Amino acid sequence: MSAYIIVNVDVKDPTLYEEYRKLVPASIEKYGGKFVARGGKHEVLEGEWQPNRLVILEFPSYDQAQAWYHSEEYREPKAMRFNAANAELVIVEGL
Repeated sequence: MSAYIIVNVDVKDPTLYEEYRKLVPASIEKYGGKFVARGGKHEVLEGEWQPNRLVILEFPSYDQAQAWYHSEEYREPKAMRFNAANAELVIVEGL
């Protein structure tokens, strides 16, 4: 069963965030993941949520999504993201 990581990103340091963006795809692919959305056009249709930059990742399973997030391959890029942006991130199991 697939799983999705949904991230709302508020970029604080665009230069550092661009470096992060270059590093992260290889780590995602290693865990079978792929980008479904990466900062494209979005619109709030209901509620008060005002997301900044939305990113959606798809993984083959919930366990693989968690494994990627906690992986050695993502450790340094994640630290870079913590310095470049504020984020809200969730993993949700698909159907």
